[in-house]
Order: sequence, then structure tokens, then C-alpha cells
Amino acid sequence: MVKKSLHNPECFEEIINRIHLLDKNSRALWGKMNVCQMMRHCNHVLQVPLGKIKLPEINRLFAMVGKITKWEIQVFNNGIPRNMPTFQKLIINFECDFEEEKENLLQTLEEYSTCYKNNNLPGRHVLFGLMKEKDWGFLEYKHLHHHLKQFKV
Repeated sequence: MVKKSLHNPECFEEIINRIHLLDKNSRALWGKMNVCQMMRHCNHVLQVPLGKIKLPEINRLFAMVGKITKWEIQVFNNGIPRNMPTFQKLIINFECDFEEEKENLLQTLEEYSTCYKNNNLPGRHVLFGLMKEKDWGFLEYKHLHHHLKQFKV
């Protein structure tokens, strides 16, 4: 079973190409977000390892659930479950501009790539605990794949 990573140039390019397949009329197969909101949400998630968005600390129970979830996704190469709860800071429930969000997401992906290439990814995530570079690449790919699949690309 192949484990894709945003750190693999082919996988990175795949994600970029899939984002380019989105248009302002793309409809979700599930969930409440429209395509613009989804792109802004993905952008915000990528800004976490860049240090641009700080997530609040969570209690020990949620931290344990996060670590178990990270382990399960990595061991079984599972996808992210639909309609999973997320941090309030990452919820986008307002209207936004399609072209602007697409451009911003693509720009943040490039910033993320630079951060990875410069060995500047953080060693910890509030929910998932200790993080290695391979963890960031795998989980960020999984998250983007989940939402692009949500919009049929």
C-alpha cells in the first residue's frame, strides 16, 4: 500500500493539478462547506506548520485521541472520516472569493514546500503530538486529498 506524501514531488504536483480542476461551481459530495470555504480551510490547515496559525492547547483526553488517530491513519493508511470535528480557528463558515482562495491556497502550498525543504517544520502538533517531517507530509497530503475528493477532483 503506497503512502503518499506532500513531500514527494509527484504527489505535490498531483495536488496542485487537482486544485486547478476545481471551479466556482464545484459541488461537495458531503459536508457544509462550499468550494471556496474548503480551499480557505485547507489553506488555514497548511498555515499551522508554517507558524501563521496557532491552535489552542487541548485537554489530555483529546490529545490522546489525536495521537491514536495519527497512529491509526499512518498504520492503516486510512482516509480522514467525513464530517470530522475540527478546531474553531479552522472552520470557515462565511462567503469568500473563489479565485482569491485558489490563488492563496496554491501560494501557501509553495510556502509549505519551501518550509519543508528548509527543514523548518515544527516538531509538534497540538492534536497529533510529536511530529516528524514524514508525519507532516503524510497527514497534510491526506487532508488535502480528503477535501479534493469531497469536491470530486
